[in-house]
Amino acid sequence: MSGFSDVRLVLKSQELQAEQRGVRAKNAARPTGFTRWQWFWHCRRTRQQLEGLTPEQLHDIGLSSEQARNEAMKTFWQR
Repeated sequence: MSGFSDVRLVLKSQELQAEQRGVRAKNAARPTGFTRWQWFWHCRRTRQQLEGLTPEQLHDIGLSSEQARNEAMKTFWQR
């Protein structure tokens, strides 16, 4: 092979590896064992519970009320 072809192969393999990492990261958004609907209801339920926490409880988990409100307002597909 020529030097040019070798460089193209290396670049293509790096591109494929980056693509695979992106797919893994996208799939990591939903834990294994959850269907889409289960994940939807899980996110909805936990975000509603987060909205209902008192300022003392939020302080215990290290969140401000503004951070909790922002998290609770997210749609289920947002991380």
